[in-house]
Amino acid sequence: MVQSSASNIVPIQSVGVLPAGAAAPNFTLHVTPDQTLTMSDLLGRPVILAFYPADWSPVCGDQMALYNEILPEFRKFGAELLGVSVDGAWCHNAFAQSRHLHFPLLADFEPKGAVARQYGAYRTADGLCERALFVVDKTGVIAWSYCSPVAVNPGADDILQALEDLPK
Repeated sequence: MVQSSASNIVPIQSVGVLPAGAAAPNFTLHVTPDQTLTMSDLLGRPVILAFYPADWSPVCGDQMALYNEILPEFRKFGAELLGVSVDGAWCHNAFAQSRHLHFPLLADFEPKGAVARQYGAYRTADGLCERALFVVDKTGVIAWSYCSPVAVNPGADDILQALEDLPK
């Protein structure tokens, strides 16, 4: 079972998100229409992957705004924060500008949800990402994962704890 201080603890087996100890799948996704980011390029530092259902939804907007606000706390651990959804790069750009976000939003757009599927974070029935979080250590291994109910902002306390628990 995923350990979390949130009241909505979800067993990993029921939702299929990759558990702690699994190798984080490598991927390359668009950050902008003409720029990509490759996960393996971030080896050597912790990475927070925040899969979320869609730009412009109220819960997603609040979640990403919260992460933007506490970005300095994530960076104290040397961590890179990446938001991931099935929205396209142009949509991400408009969303990031409107919310003044200072971290990359990756477009898991085509083939739709391919990376989310690799991480077990795709909602096939809805065609969206789960609200799933992963902390990947500097060697590329998932150190912590959590899947929140779609309508619930999981906050950041457990992400910060997972970063704190990483080997120094």
